[in-house]
Amino acid sequence: MSATADPMELGESTSTLAGSTTTTTTTTTAATTVVNAIAKTVAIISSTVSAGSTTGASPSSTSSGTTPTPSPTPTPTPTSSHSFSSNLEDAEEKLSVKDLSQALQHFGIVDYLVFIAMLAVCAVIGFYFGFIEKNQKKKKLAGKDRAGAAGLEERRGSEALDYLVGGRQMKVFPVALSLVASFVSGISLLGTSTEIYVYGTQYAFILVTLAISGTISWYIFLPVFCNLQLTSTYEYFERRFSRRMRLFGASLFVLKAIIWLPIAVYVPALTFNQVSGIGIHTITPIVIIICTFYTCVGGIKGVVYTDVVQSVIMYGSLIVIMIKGTVDLGGFGVVWQRNMEGGRLNTPEWTMDPTVRLSVFSVFVGGTFFKLQSTSINQATVQRFMSLPTLKAIKQTLFTFSIGLVLLYCGCVYVGLVCYATYYDCDPMSTGLAGRRDQLVPLLVMRVLGVVPGLPGLFVSAVFSAALSSLSTLLNSLAAVILEDFVRPRMGKAMKENHIALTMRLVVVTFGISSIFMVYVVEKLGMVLQLSATLQSSLYGPMLGIFTVGMLMPWVGEKCVFLGSIASFMTMAWIAVNAQIANITGSFRHTKLPVSVEQCDYEFDMSRYLNSTAEYEPHSGSSVYHMSFLLYAMLGASLTIILSNLATLVFGRQDIRNVDENLLAPFVQRYLRKNQYYETVELKKPEAPKLSESSD
Repeated sequence: MSATADPMELGESTSTLAGSTTTTTTTTTAATTVVNAIAKTVAIISSTVSAGSTTGASPSSTSSGTTPTPSPTPTPTPTSSHSFSSNLEDAEEKLSVKDLSQALQHFGIVDYLVFIAMLAVCAVIGFYFGFIEKNQKKKKLAGKDRAGAAGLEERRGSEALDYLVGGRQMKVFPVALSLVASFVSGISLLGTSTEIYVYGTQYAFILVTLAISGTISWYIFLPVFCNLQLTSTYEYFERRFSRRMRLFGASLFVLKAIIWLPIAVYVPALTFNQVSGIGIHTITPIVIIICTFYTCVGGIKGVVYTDVVQSVIMYGSLIVIMIKGTVDLGGFGVVWQRNMEGGRLNTPEWTMDPTVRLSVFSVFVGGTFFKLQSTSINQATVQRFMSLPTLKAIKQTLFTFSIGLVLLYCGCVYVGLVCYATYYDCDPMSTGLAGRRDQLVPLLVMRVLGVVPGLPGLFVSAVFSAALSSLSTLLNSLAAVILEDFVRPRMGKAMKENHIALTMRLVVVTFGISSIFMVYVVEKLGMVLQLSATLQSSLYGPMLGIFTVGMLMPWVGEKCVFLGSIASFMTMAWIAVNAQIANITGSFRHTKLPVSVEQCDYEFDMSRYLNSTAEYEPHSGSSVYHMSFLLYAMLGASLTIILSNLATLVFGRQDIRNVDENLLAPFVQRYLRKNQYYETVELKKPEAPKLSESSD
């Protein structure tokens, strides 16, 4: 298709305004293209108009581009047909990649106001739940204290209960939106669209696994957590296995948080850099400080209700990009046709080869395990479910959350299709206009929404909202795990209310600030979506295996599962590290779908494109660390389950009658009762440390 079919060609518009000889167009549509492009390149235009009035028709060196065909112009300006020398002059006037990138970086006052308003709302919500609502509750409890011991009992332990699970009185809809906002981080918001642009719609089929994993979670994992009313999911390990298993699980979670936090921060900083030109390491501290503030003072209530605001911003931003991008391209038919011609409307490959990035097996089987470890055993997810009062409320939240998540992911997928349809004939990565593939969507936003004041600010607010919600969720979960699994068991009865408050807030601040420095490491790694999925699955795969053994296999004892999980974790860590080394060094790359630079209307280094063609050659490699990243969770869980059962051949099977019934999945309980393994077994709860009656 011709370059004039593209709705906005920025370099061509600048050339037209700068020269005294008017550039002719092929169709009436092209005139509208020039008008739209004027607003996007006004910064460059203002510096070239004066020089353009004296340009002549002297021959000059040419650059790559298409030659417009003679056609009468629809504008009232006098026109003439292009001569050869005029075409050379227009080629000389084309923008360079650097100039075009600067032209796209116009984050206006209205955009800053929109962005600041989002941050201000988050801070105000955190302040309200941290100070105003908390003081109101203190006054209420003070009145009960005068009534006698009942008030003292209600007040005792309320600090941790309110801060971590909202007193277990949260509402369904806010928690469901909070789960969506925290589940879809800035990584997913940008990474999913980039995934579609680079590899096609294969990844979109993973949405089917959300229904499968949700069903498994409802019938196996959530009923157990709900009945036990745990704040930290790793307390289950101590009740089912031993204290060291609890510490092992909690340590893996902390390790995952340390690695994942800077990844979540890096994505919005990358977006802000693309649209405003402000450095990544300048904006990163701002993101973290604001997030740390409202998480530190507001607790889970502040986190959940800021998530509600942030999720609305995310949905609104995606809708605006989808509609405006589609209209600018000429309708849904154009989007569909260009993606069809570019091979983006593809399905998972029918193969069992584990090194194929997205096969039917890796998407539907591996994807189910991948989503299961995210929605069923993840501390952040379970902690929100535990903030609800009843099992019925949990079921409603799970259903609402699943629908909201599917809708948001569908929006991200469609934005990826719009992105490819926009750049189908001029890939900004190959030309250097986008420094990284994760900057493709911000580049699209500035092209599509940049002409409307405030809309770029809305998009940046959406990406920051996704990142802030994920950051605050993980920081709050870290406070729960550090307090419940590491500090409280050691402090015991000596831990007062003020000690609890100080510990939780100190954890939030410490991990928040430390992630600033970890951004420098993440910056050197590969695509953020694959990186995030790889690290999360390599750590949570073994964790999923431990919970599965604990709830479904009562004959497996502590020694067996401990050895199995250690071996699984070491294996997955080795695979993940080698996979990233191969990705960084280029020794192994998954095949990318082809792109084009044939219709680029700006100057760029052709050697950069030629050097990148190796990425589109068929992949080669058969090592275990070349496997699809979606298989990591399945492999980690399977290794834990298999090795734990094999270890029973050495250490022997555990007597099923010694396992507390409530630690098993409901259908396992029914099976054991039916076969009369035991009639009733009282749940053995570890002795809870009693808090001192003194409180601050």
